[in-house]
Amino acid sequence: MPEIELSAGVIDFTDTGGDGEVVVLVHGLGFDESVWDHVVRELRADFRVVVPVLPIGGHRRPMRPDADLSAHGVAALLAEFLERLGLRDVTLVQNDAGTAQLLVGVRDERVGRLVLTSCEALENYPPGIQGRTLHAAARVPSGLFLLLQSFRVPFLVRMGSSLGGMARRPIPYALVRRWYGPLLSRRAIRRDLAKFVRSTRKDTYLEAARRLAEFDRPALVAWGAEDRMMPPATGRRLAELLPQGRYVEIPGAGTLVQLDNPGALCAELRRFIRESA
Repeated sequence: MPEIELSAGVIDFTDTGGDGEVVVLVHGLGFDESVWDHVVRELRADFRVVVPVLPIGGHRRPMRPDADLSAHGVAALLAEFLERLGLRDVTLVQNDAGTAQLLVGVRDERVGRLVLTSCEALENYPPGIQGRTLHAAARVPSGLFLLLQSFRVPFLVRMGSSLGGMARRPIPYALVRRWYGPLLSRRAIRRDLAKFVRSTRKDTYLEAARRLAEFDRPALVAWGAEDRMMPPATGRRLAELLPQGRYVEIPGAGTLVQLDNPGALCAELRRFIRESA
């Protein structure tokens, strides 16, 4: 994989290249670039698709010990990544984490279009029982380490209170092993995730929502119709806040819309980019 050194450390990324419009796909907590594989395959013929691996649990390279890995710090890394690669007028697509929202009105000059798919927003942070459990575990000694051990057991992973509650289709356990392998095997990766989780502020995305009304470019909110972790009502409220926001639901999908129904998501992305050209 290509890599790039940013202020916090070296991160990996994928880049399909080409002369098409640039689509940047941003993953959520505990995932890596592979969570977007289906979408990349469907879009790469017509677009340049770039996927950074952000240091929020699924990354394979630990960051510098003094790196700011709060939600705002990770958003700043995303902005730095776009700048270092010279990417402009990108279609920025966010899932699960709310990172992209934190760029609006702060460092969004390289964002031409914003797409929010089932993600942390407004008062739903930390989101669902999964988010609340993770944040509680990170605040007790060895709590995060013990919680992560559950990802060694396929039955526990499939439970609604774990990854199983984020998708309507079963998630292949090979993917789970890939995503959580670094966390289970490397103390420095767990340290990075703990820094992110412990820096959580309940009002992070409520404050970000006040700036959404200033985003004067096309925006699409594509929510999982069957999402239990990120309620569709949250997505509808986000779309209403964005001046050029449009709301659609992805049928048969939970939080991980790109795994549950990548075809429908890609169709909406293509339509959105075409109509907002």
